[in-house]
Amino acid sequence: MDEFEGDYLLTDNEWDELVRVWKRTDAPKGCKVEIIQGLVTVAPYSAVAHHRMTEPWQRHLYEVIPDSWGVYHQLALAVPSRLELYVPDLAVVPEEALRGGDEYIASAEVAELVMEITSATTARTDRITKAAGYAEAGVPLYLLADRLAPSGPTVTLYGEPEDGTYRVLASAPFGSPVELPAPFRLTFTVD
Repeated sequence: MDEFEGDYLLTDNEWDELVRVWKRTDAPKGCKVEIIQGLVTVAPYSAVAHHRMTEPWQRHLYEVIPDSWGVYHQLALAVPSRLELYVPDLAVVPEEALRGGDEYIASAEVAELVMEITSATTARTDRITKAAGYAEAGVPLYLLADRLAPSGPTVTLYGEPEDGTYRVLASAPFGSPVELPAPFRLTFTVD
């Protein structure tokens, strides 16, 4: 990547410039590259425990979603109004919404459900920044598996986004059931 001095944009606006930098960021394979609060960030590769937690969710989600929807890992979801781009651990998106448009990025507003699993490097962002961003984009459900919650590992389901804020629909310690409402109608336990 070329190095430039000074503050200026090479594209017509700040969002396009951030996306240009995001697309050109040369990070080690498997790292998560996101745009958080207007900054391109790189998070380390997820631990095996992280992947073990998403796999059962994916399997169970496929049992209840329409055939025209998919469950995606590492799908880049944009919230341009916040100058943010997230790469959630899981995203449930109608396949039609991914046709056309940018080949690397989808608008967060097309997601029906997103799931994030906290790590030491992402906990604050997952709890605060992404919750606000997904709510602003109108994502109906945000599932946060917070292994590092102060009161112990907790699963929190957020929903009913309004004015950039979610309502907590359910919160339970790991090992307790959490019920996803329609259109999912799925009860699941995170261990």
